[in-house]
Amino acid sequence: MALTKNKKVLDFVAERAELAQPDKIVWIDGSENQIKALKEEAVKSGELIKLNDIHLQDCYLHRTKVNDVARVEDRTFICTKNKEDAGPINYWMDPRQAYELTNEIARGSMKGRTMYVIPYSMGVVGSDFAKIGIELTDSIYVVLNMNIMTRVGKNCLDALGKDGDFIKGFHAKCDVDADKRYIMHFPEDNTIVSVNSAYGGNVLLGKKCFALRIASFLGKNEGWMAEHMLILGVTYPNGETKYVAAAFPSACGKTNLAMLIPPKHYLDKGYKIECVGDDIAWIRVGKDGRLWAVNPENGFFGVAPGTNEHSNYNALQSTKRGTIFTNVALNTDDMTVWWEGLTKELPQNCIDWTGKPWNPAKYDKKDKSTCSAHPNSRFTAPATNCPCLSRKFDSKEGVPLSAIIFGGRRASTTPLVYQARDWNHGVFIGSAMSSETTAAATGATGVLRHDPMAMKPFAGYHMGDYFAHWIEMGKKVDPEKAPKIFNVNWFRQDDEGNFVWPGFGDNMRVLEWILKRCGDTPVDAVETPIGYVPNAEDIDISELDYNISDKKKFDIKALKEILTVDKEKWAKEAEEIEGYYNNTIQSRVPQELWDCLETLKKNCK
Repeated sequence: MALTKNKKVLDFVAERAELAQPDKIVWIDGSENQIKALKEEAVKSGELIKLNDIHLQDCYLHRTKVNDVARVEDRTFICTKNKEDAGPINYWMDPRQAYELTNEIARGSMKGRTMYVIPYSMGVVGSDFAKIGIELTDSIYVVLNMNIMTRVGKNCLDALGKDGDFIKGFHAKCDVDADKRYIMHFPEDNTIVSVNSAYGGNVLLGKKCFALRIASFLGKNEGWMAEHMLILGVTYPNGETKYVAAAFPSACGKTNLAMLIPPKHYLDKGYKIECVGDDIAWIRVGKDGRLWAVNPENGFFGVAPGTNEHSNYNALQSTKRGTIFTNVALNTDDMTVWWEGLTKELPQNCIDWTGKPWNPAKYDKKDKSTCSAHPNSRFTAPATNCPCLSRKFDSKEGVPLSAIIFGGRRASTTPLVYQARDWNHGVFIGSAMSSETTAAATGATGVLRHDPMAMKPFAGYHMGDYFAHWIEMGKKVDPEKAPKIFNVNWFRQDDEGNFVWPGFGDNMRVLEWILKRCGDTPVDAVETPIGYVPNAEDIDISELDYNISDKKKFDIKALKEILTVDKEKWAKEAEEIEGYYNNTIQSRVPQELWDCLETLKKNCK
């Protein structure tokens, strides 16, 4: 029975049901009883494996097909009428062709199956930030994960009313055929279609598909921003909290920063980190002229391998209740899960992620094929489980941003931290974001992989227009209240290839300096060709006993080395950025960014 009288919703459901021909249609109301029944059904069918309730309360294991384990960028399309509007970074397909292709694949694909209608909200229902979506799917796994990752329930339909608009999402597992797998985005139609996948990143349509690709297009048209950013609060001993949003490409410590645990002497003083979100931020200009941000999600979709009590205690604790694990190993001794890096000891009785017995004696950490868990194995955990979850997590107003941080992985050139001179310069820094690849991954070190604002795979329109939208947003903000913009690099290396900065919890020391620069009485900084760099004495390195190659303690000399700005290296960096603008982003780079590039080139002469 339908849960709404909204004709647009009813027509969408009827149209897709006629195409896919499910045996029945079930509307998801978000009730505990309904979700419990679906879990029981999934366990009975073998889609989920129930884990040990003592150690992992109400937690389950799911396995995907071996051909369906990650996002598929080469089969992810932005479908706009004008190819140029999708831009040079995105894959493009004509909307009519995309609809015809996916309709033919999905036709009759739900015969013998149930189609679930999931009404969900990105953001707190009823807030100015919130956007409602409807996802249709034939996967219980999708229903249960969307129930964790978003706010699911009849109240979403109530918020729509009789004629409200929503984001249309249609997912059909079909045959999970990799050759016929497509994730289509129609930003001009507020529609997403996913066929032939059952992996979370391709089928949880509220996440990257809606919350970034479609939302970034909506934000451009409506005057707000959808960003691939964590949001954290730094709470001071006096109880005041200041908020930061930060964007990092993959493998640059994003989740660790979102859930950072400060060094002991900070904790002893009363400092703490509050996590608002670990992945996505929706940002608007408030009535007070400041930028306010919310996390539109309701859970964490985290990478499991490498997560442990030491690397990210808060993330691990978040998985202890109500979590769905995907493609990790099953420890049959106690019906719990395991993945590489969880513990130093290897379990002796494991079923690997493909469902086969795993032999720990054959494990070689350099050979991913010997792992028990897939390298991209995941956990979907409720945000409410997080020990450091912000008190403002469910705020309808969001949190005011004092700073925006960009970061990448650079062995040299980029200092530990520096500040942009102004908003447009900060946009320039974000547009030039890149990380260096490693020999293990590419066969060559120092190769730059560009990822502007960490949005390369997620901007739903032309990247040059996306830069221009950032410039326009800067004009909407009260200049006296605009967040200051910074760049960080936790990954500077010494001559022997060792990381100099300890990272992890000690990144709190850099956060403290950043927020001092955003305060009423900012600490001084040194103006350099690239922006403002700290005086080394203004970054707290007390009680920092990190050893570099076990040879010497981290000291003020080491700090000064990773704060240095080499004009010759930055002159080459400017040339590289110019090439990227000309060859990749091409004609739509805003003039303001060309001006910033010219300033950098002049400063480095």
